[in-house]
Amino acid sequence: MKIKEKIEGDVAVLTVSGNMMGGPETMSVHDKVKSLTADGIKKVVIDLKNVKWMNSSGLGVLMACMTTLNNSGGQLKLASVTEKVKSLLVITQLLRIFETFETADRAVASFQEEQQS
Repeated sequence: MKIKEKIEGDVAVLTVSGNMMGGPETMSVHDKVKSLTADGIKKVVIDLKNVKWMNSSGLGVLMACMTTLNNSGGQLKLASVTEKVKSLLVITQLLRIFETFETADRAVASFQEEQQS
């Protein structure tokens, strides 16, 4: 699994590639988010367009990322959720909890829109 980081203004975009099936590589996503919050970045988009599959461990990591950000006054948004991952979010009813966007750019833009309103 790979994580590519891009900072756009005050928003970090993490593009995750591979499977989120648990283990140390999946936990590295949460470690990255913790590192970002320690550096003062509180707005994070996780782009899932290259995630082929995710199990409950992967969902747990996304929940941990959201909790870490919420506890620091930040916010997590998901982008480019694949149909397989989306079906898992629907079944677990986590689609109600996560804010999802068609693209990472739209997710980043939504942070700016919130600031203006």
